[in-house]
Amino acid sequence: MYPILYDLGPIRIFTYGFFLALAFMTAIFIAGREARRQGIHPGRFYDMCFLIIVSALAGSRLLFVILEYDRFIANPLKIFAMWEGGLVFHGGLIAAVVMAFWYMRRHGLPWRATFDALAVGMPFGQALGRIGCFMAGCCYGTPSSLPWAVTFTHPETLCPVREPLHPSQLYEAGLALGVFAVVFWLRTRKRFDGQVILTYFCLAGLVRFTVEFVRHPGDYRGPVWFGMPSTQVTALVIALLSGAVLLWALLRARRSQL
Repeated sequence: MYPILYDLGPIRIFTYGFFLALAFMTAIFIAGREARRQGIHPGRFYDMCFLIIVSALAGSRLLFVILEYDRFIANPLKIFAMWEGGLVFHGGLIAAVVMAFWYMRRHGLPWRATFDALAVGMPFGQALGRIGCFMAGCCYGTPSSLPWAVTFTHPETLCPVREPLHPSQLYEAGLALGVFAVVFWLRTRKRFDGQVILTYFCLAGLVRFTVEFVRHPGDYRGPVWFGMPSTQVTALVIALLSGAVLLWALLRARRSQL
C-alpha cells in the first residue's frame, strides 16, 4: 500500500511507525479513562503505561531478532531498523505483562483491576497497529483469488508485489475491533476483577490463531511446532490457558453467590 506516509528531503515518516504510535496513544487514552472510572491513581497508571510501551517494543523486537538471528549477524545495526517491520506480538505481550506486574506490585496498584483497565484499550490499539502493518505490507496473507484480495505495487512494500493476497492484516484489525466491543461491554458487567483481561487474552489468542491460517508461508513466523508456526501455537496456548482460568473463575464466582 503506502509504506511511506510523508517523504520530503531528509524528513521521512513511515506509515507503520505512525500507526504504531497512534495505536499506543489511543490504547492508553481508552485504558486511562477506564482506570479513572475504577478509581486507580491516574499518575501511577500513565507512568506504568510508558514503561509498558518501552517493554512491549523491546520484547517484540527482541523475540523477532532471536527468531531471525541469521539476518542480523551480518548487519547488527538492522536490529534498530524497526520501520522495516519485524515485531513479534507475543514477545511484546510477555515483556509488557512482566513490566506491568512488577510496577503494580512496587507501587501498590490493584493488579486485577489495573489489568482490566489495560485490557479495555489494548484491542483497539491492536487494530490500529494492524492497519499500519497493512500499509507497510508486513504480516501479509496467502495468495487469493477472492474479490477483496489486495495487490501491493509499491516498490518498498515488505510483501510480494503484484500478487493478489489475503488482506490478513485487515482481517485481524476487524476481529480486534470485535474483541474491543466485547471487553468494552464487559467492563461494567464483570463479576470479578480480572475477568476483562482474561477475556481479552482468550479472544485475542483465538483471533491470532485463526488469522494465522491465511498468513503467507514466506512471512517467517518462527520454527514449526506440531505442524504449525510457533506464533500460531503460542496464540492457541494463550487462548486455552486464559479460557480455562476464566471458566474456573466464573464457576468460583457463581458458587460464592449461591
